[in-house]
Amino acid sequence: MKLSVAILAAGRGARMKSRVPKVLHPICGKPMICHVVDRARELNAVAITVVVGYGGEEVRAALGPGLDYAEQSEQLGTAHAMAQARASLAGRSDIILVLHGDVPLMTAETLTKLIRRHQESDAVLTVLTALAEDPTAYGRVLRDELGNITGIVEEIAATPEQRSIREINTGLYCFSDCWLWPRLDRIQPDPGNGEHYLPGLIAIAAEEGQSSASAVAGDPDELMGINNRVQLARAEAYVRERIRNTLMLSGVTMIHPPSIFIDEQASIGQDTVIYPNTHILGGTTVGRECAIGPNAVLRDATVGDRCSIVASFVEDSHIEEDSSVGPLAHLRSGTRVGRRARVGNFAEIKNSRLGNGAMVSHFGFMGDAEAGEDVNVGAGVVTCNFDGKEKHSTHIETRALIGSGTMLVAPVRVGAGSK
Repeated sequence: MKLSVAILAAGRGARMKSRVPKVLHPICGKPMICHVVDRARELNAVAITVVVGYGGEEVRAALGPGLDYAEQSEQLGTAHAMAQARASLAGRSDIILVLHGDVPLMTAETLTKLIRRHQESDAVLTVLTALAEDPTAYGRVLRDELGNITGIVEEIAATPEQRSIREINTGLYCFSDCWLWPRLDRIQPDPGNGEHYLPGLIAIAAEEGQSSASAVAGDPDELMGINNRVQLARAEAYVRERIRNTLMLSGVTMIHPPSIFIDEQASIGQDTVIYPNTHILGGTTVGRECAIGPNAVLRDATVGDRCSIVASFVEDSHIEEDSSVGPLAHLRSGTRVGRRARVGNFAEIKNSRLGNGAMVSHFGFMGDAEAGEDVNVGAGVVTCNFDGKEKHSTHIETRALIGSGTMLVAPVRVGAGSK
């Protein structure tokens, strides 16, 4: 059966107290809605439509091409948001999966469970529910004596008995495509605010004698919605722990895991050891048998096998195998460090290349420079690459030795074997 996905992401998120649209606040290095889109793409959907509203252009720019968009210019509830997606999705598939841009923690396995339950039940709609330790603020799932879903009651309208129910509505649904679209306009407005909500379809199905099914999520924390920055911090902690656990189970050692921060896009090889207070961010790739940290920050870096990086900042740089960096070094964008090379304490390197076996052991600055194999750059050496108007290059050829305190005023070339 063909699947389409609607992602509802039109709300401003006033409780975030931010100019930035809620769904663009980051979790582990990327906007929360990007996590939702990634999960949707893992399901091999034939179409994915994102319903945008506040900050719609910013959301489109963050998500990029390959998606369809619908506009909800006035936020009048989830059913109203789905109606905006009708032109984009109706008739393209058998099943419509509804996700939310501010519910970013669910896994593809949980969504597959929901879809499979919908297929097996032959219901017109299937609700993903969860058993919450604290169901406060969530809609409660109502069932009859046979266990069939009869409705969802929001907390504000619930009786004390209904508020004691632990099973909550996560807001994620599967609908049969041909059944859904004609019935959106039949949902009655909420008496409190006049908005139209998708749970109203449960009553419509019951009136028609159609069944509503449910799937229960195994981990209710997966379905955490984010409405303020406290919840955003909780979500960040949840995802980071999941990332760390996945990496440790794959063969990465972490010393004091709670102090280690790793983004979802990063990858780390087996038998690498990560020490405390280390941040591995963006699309960083770390090879096997490395030692990273303590107090290291890597952002969009590539690190080969058997490297050591101690108490240093490495951004948008490439370090080849068997090399060491730090402590207290700074590798800036565009730097490439060859095999068996050494960058020592208080060295700063920018947009430069160190050949195999080269050493910049302590202090100094190399900018827009190229050092050949086995070059030894002494303490306090500076490549003076900027003349006030333009940047110039420095070239140090193979096996040259640059003495301590040397100022290399670019453009300059030091010949092979020079001392």
